Amino acid sequence: MAALHPPKVEVFDPAARSNTDPKGIRREVEEFRQAPFGLYLARPTPGRAQFHYLESWLLPGLGLRLTDFWFSPGHERDQDFYLDVVRVHRDGPRWVATDLYVDIVLKDKLSLRVIDTDELLAALEAGLVTAEDAEFALKTTYTAVEGLAAHGYDLTAWLATRDIALTWRRHP
Repeated sequence: MAALHPPKVEVFDPAARSNTDPKGIRREVEEFRQAPFGLYLARPTPGRAQFHYLESWLLPGLGLRLTDFWFSPGHERDQDFYLDVVRVHRDGPRWVATDLYVDIVLKDKLSLRVIDTDELLAALEAGLVTAEDAEFALKTTYTAVEGLAAHGYDLTAWLATRDIALTWRRHP
């Protein structure tokens, strides 16, 4: 388990074309796109050895942030998408995502793996998250796992049942 920490909060500001990470580092975003179901962003990831670019969708109605990391040679991972369980709220034009520890690693159309539940439970025990947030995180995870499993781990097929059609730079 990773070191215990408060929930990570990230800010997405389409008007300023920026993404501020949990450490307060502001990064320029190449593209933001808003849809009725969420917010898309695409940006380079300077200073990261493991990956050089990322695309993400914030889906507040599902409590998820879906990310496609563009891994650098030698750092590839056996995944297509990384799903963070998040609470998203709007602060004027800005979107604010609070990461609730639990993640789903998806190999599209093949399998998934739920990780970091231990971090959520440790944060709950330490008083870093409320019981309400922990319950939200677990219910969100169960809903996503059930939906993906029922559709053969096909992200596009599952999201279509929720009237969500995502577009990505790398995925048709």
